[in-house]
Amino acid sequence: MKLEMPPFQDARLLVIGDVMLDRYWHGSATRVSPEAPVPVVKVNNREDRPGGAGNVALNIAALGSATRLLGVVGNDEAGKELQSRLNAAGVFCDFLQCADKPTITKLRVIAQHQQLIRLDFEQAFEPVDVADLLSRARALINDTRALVLSDYAKGVLQDVGPLIELGRQHNVPVIVDPKGTDFSRYRGATLITPNLTEFEAVVGHCQNEEELVKKGLQLVSDLQLEAMLITRGEHGMTLIRPGSPELHLPARAQEVFDVTGAGDTVISVLAAAMAAGESMADATALANLAAGLVVGKLGTAAISGPELRRAIMGEQDSSRGVMTAEQLSIAVQDARDHGEKIVFTNGCFDIIHAGHVGYLTQAKKLGDRLVVAINDDVSVRKLKGPGRPINPVERRMAVLAGLEAVDWVVSFTEDTPESLLKDLRPEILVKGGDYTLDQVVGGEFVRSYGGEVKALEFLDNCSTSEIVEKMKEAGA
Repeated sequence: MKLEMPPFQDARLLVIGDVMLDRYWHGSATRVSPEAPVPVVKVNNREDRPGGAGNVALNIAALGSATRLLGVVGNDEAGKELQSRLNAAGVFCDFLQCADKPTITKLRVIAQHQQLIRLDFEQAFEPVDVADLLSRARALINDTRALVLSDYAKGVLQDVGPLIELGRQHNVPVIVDPKGTDFSRYRGATLITPNLTEFEAVVGHCQNEEELVKKGLQLVSDLQLEAMLITRGEHGMTLIRPGSPELHLPARAQEVFDVTGAGDTVISVLAAAMAAGESMADATALANLAAGLVVGKLGTAAISGPELRRAIMGEQDSSRGVMTAEQLSIAVQDARDHGEKIVFTNGCFDIIHAGHVGYLTQAKKLGDRLVVAINDDVSVRKLKGPGRPINPVERRMAVLAGLEAVDWVVSFTEDTPESLLKDLRPEILVKGGDYTLDQVVGGEFVRSYGGEVKALEFLDNCSTSEIVEKMKEAGA
């Protein structure tokens, strides 16, 4: 799957849900209290961050998308601080104010990068506290490309059905981060994003992938959803859609430091990407990539547009280059699962010249991914005679991998690449030079399963053999 940075600046999103203030008190703990067997933390730094639906809105705004947030806060210092920080980040806040309940606040005490305790200040909101939520949503829905419902079971989304119906009436995708075991509340949403624990709490334990997909499809049908994205921690995430194969994306995190807020990042990037025009599959891949970034940070944290852009570039770079046959088989299958067409070519590529570069550029234009298989040194010697190759296989592969048109380079030890062709089954087999279609090795096999075989000419009448002869003449 080739990821690209979506035009997040074109996306406009409305977030509704349980907003809260995440407070962090940082300090050092070097002794135990004489009053009780607990550490004494000397606080030297305090930090406030938007949490819950506030963190979702903050993540979306950090990507560069226009973001509006509806929620409920108390008439207190925490509510004012929450709104101030969100406004400063570019989030338009339309908060209902509750006079007799506090702004939901979670205080975490941290020492030596380790959370020691969390203190929660909250009271569940009643129907009267959220009575005006629907009317305010109606006033904003016409200028919205995606509606995000962030449910933390604090009472703001206790009557979520009318909000989902509002989105459907205006053809606005509704993406829900669910809570609890009664998912029937979210009937009719476009997509819900439970984690594996939440999903199994509803459908029961899944013994294997097949059972997970089967139960997921049934739940999607029962709830009249378009799709469900199950986040699975270190096992990545799985997108389930009726009529399409499940899309499983492995976890991208190199090191997990803190999972706080990771679910918020997933739904934020997913919704913003969809609002920017990305397909659900591509939006899911972007969300998976962003989740791998956020778990490497401490506490609730937003992934910025530049961070995601750098990660996309790194992801593309890491998916190209020299591979073993086994690695290539996995990469090709992954590309094919995402609808990409594989082009395959092979040769000695002893001295890379202009003809090779032009030929490979033409070959790449025939599909989405170009595989270049090259003969190893022993097989080149058999084909070309003593003194060849001029360049050893490692150098030839390195040069090919550096060409923009080439995605994957692999070597083979046999005289022909037929075993690779049988494993990879490319959609298009290409050969360059003076070959005719009936002379292309492996062509009959590729045509047998419906693949295409094409012959392209090298440009500029270049050939490695001619270059070698000229070198010999110059040396003489």
